Amino acid sequence: MSRQRMYVPVIMLASILVLWGCPKKAEVTTAPEQQKQAAPSVAPAQEAPAVEQKAEPLKEEAKPEEPKERAAAVSAGLQPIYFDFDKSFIRNDARSTMQANAEWLKANPNVKIRIEGNCDERGTKEYNQALGQRRATSAKKYLTDLGISAKRITLISYGKEKPICSEHTEECWQKNRRDDFVAATE
Repeated sequence: MSRQRMYVPVIMLASILVLWGCPKKAEVTTAPEQQKQAAPSVAPAQEAPAVEQKAEPLKEEAKPEEPKERAAAVSAGLQPIYFDFDKSFIRNDARSTMQANAEWLKANPNVKIRIEGNCDERGTKEYNQALGQRRATSAKKYLTDLGISAKRITLISYGKEKPICSEHTEECWQKNRRDDFVAATE
């Protein structure tokens, strides 16, 4: 009888330790899913000055566009979406924006996009990295459900590292809880 009584506390203690163990950290990436897509957009920017300098004596008006300028012009058709505090699901008011973004992507089949997940300043850096990743993943799933190929979409989470508003108000925090859609042509 005394052995059975001894086993009960030992089993309970072992169960508590197992359940109390360190929580698993969410896998968070701060780089796009596919590195080969990020490299081409960087490489032309480094080569562009050499091309421009050679082309200037021949024709000053025909300067090639910088990759950032080209991406900004292309991104004009894509709008950001916003999220509720500590949530990663697509809100009802963002569904029409997502539909419009999907239609724009269908009309521009050669454009690939990067979805950038962002958060407000509240919470730890690690938590916001994971939340930004979940937000970007949620937007990617929504676009693929609307018929956009997943191969055209990469994800990145900036967490709270890229705020567009720095005031400590709910209105400002709402602006920072967003997914940005950045387009690039290949």
